[in-house]
Amino acid sequence: MSDWLSISADQLDRAVRGALREQVLERVGDLNDRATAGDPDAFLQQQQLLARIYDLGLRIAPGEPSAEGSVVIHEIARLVESATGAAEDARIEAGLLDGMPTEPAAYVSWLKSLAKQHRVYKHPYYTDFISNHADSEDLRLYMIQESVIDARFDDLLALMQVGTDGPAKMEIAANYWDEMGNGRPDEVHTTLFKRIFEVFDVRDDEVADRLTGTALLSGNLAVMLSRYRCRYAEAVGYLGMTEWLVPDRFVCVVRAWERLGLPEVGITYHRLHITVDSQHAAGWFHNVVKPAATSEAMRIGIARGTVWRLNSSARYLDERLAETAPRWADGSRR
Repeated sequence: MSDWLSISADQLDRAVRGALREQVLERVGDLNDRATAGDPDAFLQQQQLLARIYDLGLRIAPGEPSAEGSVVIHEIARLVESATGAAEDARIEAGLLDGMPTEPAAYVSWLKSLAKQHRVYKHPYYTDFISNHADSEDLRLYMIQESVIDARFDDLLALMQVGTDGPAKMEIAANYWDEMGNGRPDEVHTTLFKRIFEVFDVRDDEVADRLTGTALLSGNLAVMLSRYRCRYAEAVGYLGMTEWLVPDRFVCVVRAWERLGLPEVGITYHRLHITVDSQHAAGWFHNVVKPAATSEAMRIGIARGTVWRLNSSARYLDERLAETAPRWADGSRR
């Protein structure tokens, strides 16, 4: 199916119709069922497919055929999105969101408390492994996985602000302008992130080959929630919690970078975000979350997006830690 993404939308929709279209959708449904049942290969293929579909709307490629706008591709994407969202909802602990405060300030405090009590908070992948044991190859692979969000955060903000107004729009705009280096091209945050790839000589084809299913999921959830207006509340929770968790995590990354004596140019992005994302998170809670929390529907959606981020991040970090544990748990890297 991925090969179809480089065919024009009109050509694809003419070719895939009738019985073939039904067969394709059935195959996607089977892939979703296997991914939901815990088949790791199916899960990876599912998230790779969704990521490639999203890439159609996030990458400008003049002169190249594209399936963007295809009805068939839209149907496939919706099937995968629905299955992915349902899987995240199934992982929300029963009763976790019951009794959330209705008063906005209390609601904001409740969200932060929810995060602090989650096992992802101060996760040992950062606080122990990255800080004390990771070598340069570990950091290289880590940066590849992180690119699914860090390398496109400006675009996520641009997508989610559509339709907003008042303090929320101004806060998202201020956040976006910071991501744009406040008008200084050399300080655009995505440019700073790319310097990390230059330090490690990471190629685009390598990124595609080495991204894990859980990393792809984190990026796909961010895109899914940001691109749909009906998911705006969830996007507020998901992206807000992403920024709130960053400063503590990036302190660990900077510590590892310095411990390994890697080129200073590659750690500018993380140094900057330790401070900037603390400010962004505070502004986000005050100007985006708090005003929205007067609405019950918004409170539910924001909490849902928050937990999606906490849970998916925990699984991603658990996987990263499990993959590295055999090489350092015996103390050989201490």
